[in-house]
Amino acid sequence: MVRVTRYVTALREGGSLPGLVEADDDGLYVAKFTGAGQGSAALVAEILVGELGRRLGLRVPDLVLVELDEEIGRREPDPEIQELLVASAGVNLGVDFLPGSVGYDGVAWQPPPREAAVVLWLDAYTGNVDRSWRNPNLLVWHRRLWAIDHGAALIFQHAWPSPDVWARRRYDLSTHVLRSVAEQLPPDELTALDAELTAAVTPELLGELLALVPDGWLGDDPVARRARYADYLTRRLAALDWRSELPVGALR
Repeated sequence: MVRVTRYVTALREGGSLPGLVEADDDGLYVAKFTGAGQGSAALVAEILVGELGRRLGLRVPDLVLVELDEEIGRREPDPEIQELLVASAGVNLGVDFLPGSVGYDGVAWQPPPREAAVVLWLDAYTGNVDRSWRNPNLLVWHRRLWAIDHGAALIFQHAWPSPDVWARRRYDLSTHVLRSVAEQLPPDELTALDAELTAAVTPELLGELLALVPDGWLGDDPVARRARYADYLTRRLAALDWRSELPVGALR
């Protein structure tokens, strides 16, 4: 846990109005706030999906919990930002700031096909509705790919449909930003990758990731809520048909 010492500036390209903050460890973080539109649910997704991606071998900026004092919010002159910060007093999420990084455009540079396929698998598994060209949520830093902004994944948590309905939900990869790169991986390697990633997502790993989420973001019964997340994610893993989720032609 780090403590916010200064709110630097708003990052208005984000729909939830994240902000750049300084913390008492001398770090700069992109802070995402519990008082934003999707509340703590989006931050739960950020931690679970971001840290899962890291465990699966993707580069994800370090995620930390940041403590925000209400007084910092009250000192902000912009009424919109002040309202957000005051409403977010307490524990929020900080994403390590990558200075000099640029948004992925697929033109100047592309990642290795296997890495692209891991991103596709993660997004299909977690139902991430971002990662199109409209909103790639990928950065390039030192000619390496970094996956960011996973708050739009795990959309089941906003309505909690039947676990089996969620598990069988089709994920449309037709507009995915890394589709054409992942298609370069031979079919047998895609199949092997699917088996490898599926085997890596164990109940123990899900439990470890869920333990990273603060109790205060999980409602009145954090134990029951963690068990509910684990149930949905486990059923999704068992039902995920990776071949049908792949772009047409990738396995021909």
